[in-house]
Amino acid sequence: MTTLDPKIASRLKRNQDGLVCAVAQRRSTGEVLMVAWMDDEALALTLETRQATYFSRSRNKLWVKGETSGHTQQVHEVRLDCDGDTVLLVVDQEGAACHTGAATCFDEDRLL
Repeated sequence: MTTLDPKIASRLKRNQDGLVCAVAQRRSTGEVLMVAWMDDEALALTLETRQATYFSRSRNKLWVKGETSGHTQQVHEVRLDCDGDTVLLVVDQEGAACHTGAATCFDEDRLL
């Protein structure tokens, strides 16, 4: 198990399940690709490997983006928002970002 640096861990505001929201953004365009969740270990692994690692709430386990699909996220920056409740991953996306096969998770429904 990889451990998150205590200085970073102390700044996080996690939800009741111990998770923090993670937003993935395409480095080249600034486009928002997807939103997922991270626990401390997922964030620590992301920082260590530069491969986006998230926590799947439905499967109750860690997953590395692209481990089965090949649609990987190479992480170039990780930023913590001012409230400590969201991290921003600036990534190079290989293939589709959304599990539906769409380029982003925000391609389907424009509300306004």
